[in-house]
Order: sequence, then structure tokens, then C-alpha cells
Amino acid sequence: MKIAVAGGTGVAGRLVVEVLRARGHTPVVLSRGQGVDLLNGSGLDAALAGAETVVDVSNVTTMRRSVAMNFFDTAGRHLVGAAERAGVRHLVTLSIVGIDRVKNPYYAGKLRQEEIVRGGPVPWTVLRATQFHDFAGQLLSSLPGPIAMVPMGRLQPVAVREVAEALADLALGSPRGMAPEIAGPRVESLVDMARRRIAAGGVRRRPVLPLYLPGGMNSGGLLPTGPGPRGTRTFTDWLGEQRTTATNG
Repeated sequence: MKIAVAGGTGVAGRLVVEVLRARGHTPVVLSRGQGVDLLNGSGLDAALAGAETVVDVSNVTTMRRSVAMNFFDTAGRHLVGAAERAGVRHLVTLSIVGIDRVKNPYYAGKLRQEEIVRGGPVPWTVLRATQFHDFAGQLLSSLPGPIAMVPMGRLQPVAVREVAEALADLALGSPRGMAPEIAGPRVESLVDMARRRIAAGGVRRRPVLPLYLPGGMNSGGLLPTGPGPRGTRTFTDWLGEQRTTATNG
């Protein structure tokens, strides 16, 4: 099966491509490096010719609401439109658990992406996943100053590879609408994750202080609300791999 992967060069996208290829399918990467631009639509029609399914793991790194909204609205409309013209039978989109409960500029863009998919003509599946294990490290990298003010809140972090496997499973099946949310095996404190990430090395050492933020994160807004697939790889497992990589490097 020919399966197009939007964002196929990103953290999750690379693994989706790898999993699909290992299962004997033909993934086609939709990226600027392959001559496809989601923001202006160039190259999409040619790339989707003959594709039966599209997996959308495209992303933009921003905490500005206007940037997130523009990217996911523009890219989403172009992708859905091209998928309809190509006769794509299934669009699978990766989203995030809690984006409808936690106030966040980036999440506003993801909600817009979901709206476009749900209201579009292409049969669809949306998989909401909890944050990946590297979320605490990414957050720390974005925080300036000698002290890291980390939002209070609980997460159920999941391994990127396990999400990639779940996306591949969905891509090879029939459209399901909103799929059961996928999460990791254990609930963690974001503040504790940040402290442990610093102790593991590879990020700047500094004190971590809890920060209360209104908007849902502190009340469990980023946790799954119902049953669904659960990964097996814990944050502790992931940290151990980071220590090994840092030591060997």
C-alpha cells in the first residue's frame, strides 16, 4: 500500500515511515526536502497520486497562537483538499490529549487542525496521544534564566515509537473517527520529570521551581479521560537510555 506521511522527517514522522516500510508498505514522505510544501500546496497533488492513506504528523515549533493557527489551518486545508482530489480513502491525524481542556496557544492550532479534518470530505481518524517522554527536556530548553519555572501538572508520557506503531495500525485499518487516546504506562509529575531530566545530564543544570498556571494543566487536563492503548516504556526507561547515550557519546 502507498501511504503518504506528512511531516515524515520529524521526530514521530521518521518512525512512522520506518514502521510502515518494515511492514512491507510504501511510505511517501511529504516534506519540503521532497518538493512538497504544505503551506502553499505545491507538490501535493503529484505526491498523493496513487496513495490510499495519508498519515499527518506535520508540526510547527511555536508558542505563538497566531503562528500555530496559521500553520495548522493552512496546511490542514491544503492536505485535505489534495487528499480529496487524489481519492485518498483514509486520513489519519496525530493530535494531543487534553487540547480541548488546557489553555495553550499551540493547542489552539491543533484544535483547528482537528476541526478541518472532522469537517472535511475525506474519511478520517484522529489519534490523540499524551506528551512524549522528551517533553520535559524540550520545555527546559525553551525556558530562559538561571531558574527553571516549570508548570505544575501531571502527564502520562508515552514513547514516540509506540505512538508511531499505533499510527501505522490505524493507517492500515478503516477510518475510526476519534480513536481511543494513547498514553504511556505511568502518570508522572512534570516538575519531577524536569528535575530528573536535569539529573540525567545533557541539559543545563539549574534549580527547578513549580509554577502554577491556570487553564487546566494543574487539574489533570493532559491526562487521558477514558480507556485506550497504553504503552509499556516508562519515563524511567527512557531516561536510562539518555544516560547511556550521553556516556557513550
